[in-house]
Amino acid sequence: MQLNITPYYAAILALLFIILSVRTIKTRREHKVAIGDGGEKSLLRASRVHANFSEYVPFSLLLIAMLEMQSYSQWIIHSLCIALVAARTAHAFGVSQVDENFKFRIFGTATTINIIAICAFLLLAKPFLMSA
Repeated sequence: MQLNITPYYAAILALLFIILSVRTIKTRREHKVAIGDGGEKSLLRASRVHANFSEYVPFSLLLIAMLEMQSYSQWIIHSLCIALVAARTAHAFGVSQVDENFKFRIFGTATTINIIAICAFLLLAKPFLMSA
């Protein structure tokens, strides 16, 4: 099965990853901190947003790609990918703020975890759905 949908969303998320990377690099340069956060709250937040993105996005995309390879409907794949882009954008925005609005962080985290859970459930349920 060829992937026709997931790669486009992976590319969008890759661009967001680059933005987060550049932001972290700029903040490091601004505060002259090569490793760690140097006690700078803005650098701690920038690096955690970047790290959190790199922790959750690849695994989420892998699971969504597996669903697409198993021929789940296009609307399911698009829905999961759109939700992932929205979740990671909201999370990055929320956590980046020194005076954080937790609504963005909670939405981003909860949505990402739900995407992973939905993918896991659908992947595990596929044999049962096919036999019904």
